[in-house]
This record gives sequence, C-alpha cells and structure tokens, in this order.
Amino acid sequence: MGAPLKPSFGLSAALQAYADNMKRVVILGRGASGKSTLARRLGKITGFPVIELDKVFWRPGLAAMPRDEWRLVQGKLVAEPAWIMDGDLGPYDAVEVRLRVADTIILLDFSLLRCAWRALRRSRERADFWRWLLAYRSQTLPILMHAIANHAASAELQVLRDPEALSRFVADVSRKSQS
Repeated sequence: MGAPLKPSFGLSAALQAYADNMKRVVILGRGASGKSTLARRLGKITGFPVIELDKVFWRPGLAAMPRDEWRLVQGKLVAEPAWIMDGDLGPYDAVEVRLRVADTIILLDFSLLRCAWRALRRSRERADFWRWLLAYRSQTLPILMHAIANHAASAELQVLRDPEALSRFVADVSRKSQS
C-alpha cells in the first residue's frame, strides 16, 4: 500500500519539491467546487492537456457510461505522459483507474454553502446531483480518501478548503513553472 498519505491542508513547502514532477494531475471535489476552472488554469500554466471527465463520461440525456466501458476509456486517457483530469462522478465513478497513475491529487473541499450557491448560479441540476452534493462530506469524501490511500499512496495530495488557499496554490504553481 505504500507510505501513509500526508495531505497538505492549504499550502506547504512540499509544493516546491513536487511541482517539477507534477505531470499527471487528478482534481476531485464536490460539485460546483471549481474543478474545471482550476484544471483550465493549471493547463494554461503547465501546457498539459486538460480532460474534463464530465464531457467524456456522460452520454446524451445525462446517461451514465457503463462502469466497464468507463474503466477502459480512462485506461486510454491515463496512458498519456502528462495530463490534468478534473471530475468527480460520485457513485458512477471508477476513480481508482486514474488514481493509480496520478502523481498529484488536488481535492477541493469547499463548503456545502459555497458549492450550492455556485451550482444554483451556473445551471439547473438534477435531483441526484443535489443528493450527492448534500451527502458529499459524509458519504463520498470518506470513500475517496480510502481510494486515494489504497491506489495513490505515493501521490502528493493537496486538500484546498477555500478560495484563498486555491489562489495561493495556483500562484505557487505559476511561479514554479516560470523558474
């Protein structure tokens, strides 16, 4: 299983050490936490391709891709040498596929209120989205942390709890990429 995870809450000096090796980035978090926005920002900084998993996974009419097919599709995506993948598909996901090859995991652990407000502003959402959003910290987050411990123990885990920590993280990655 490897060494126990040492998540960094906010930012740490470890960011400088691993920024040079940040090539396969997985961004997770509650719905409307800003995963896609962060992925695009990091993509511009690093030049890595950004893969928005919602666009790959969901079929017309928001039908979920079958799990076996989703595993195969992810297997092809993660074979590339560098990428940024954003998406947290909750109970539909097979997150272990991308966790196994990730060197960096960013978890946006923003408050329910912040994410609910953002979701209300951006679009209409289905009832299953709202159930997932409400139960994220009590149900989904423990499952994700277990999956990270089991499948990505050597990856650097950044847990960002607010927009200020996120801004500092992006600024540090940007500074590091310019040096």
